[in-house]
Amino acid sequence: MKKFIQTITNTNLEGKLIHIALLIFRIALSLELIFAHGLKKLGIGVVEAEKVPNPLNLPEAFNSLFADSANLFFPVFVILGFLTRAAVLPILAVTLTGYFVLHWNDALLIKDTPFMYSLCYLFLLFVGPGKYSIDHYIIKKLQ
Repeated sequence: MKKFIQTITNTNLEGKLIHIALLIFRIALSLELIFAHGLKKLGIGVVEAEKVPNPLNLPEAFNSLFADSANLFFPVFVILGFLTRAAVLPILAVTLTGYFVLHWNDALLIKDTPFMYSLCYLFLLFVGPGKYSIDHYIIKKLQ
């Protein structure tokens, strides 16, 4: 019983379990972003391709390319754990813009999606991809 209580109350972020959790988190989060938002922008799985909003009035081609990349290309980098912190930045640019600019005055049930994506990707920005990532192997080789 004592061992069980120690296991469930353990606050040590070292060990294999945290790295497995980060791997699963990275993969699940990024696949969700790709399938729930990215593919719709290409017209996959929907009748008509979703139009990318442009709340900052950027050049249309740049806005579309940036949003599509943030929803399709950069999540693949996060899944692989390759240049993870850099790959998270454009995703955060899109999700935070969605929250603070596009949906700021919307109901909570509408703006919670960009909020949750932003929180999750901010978490990955701060903690990194973990040991089961290409980043980890690159750092290991450089040392």
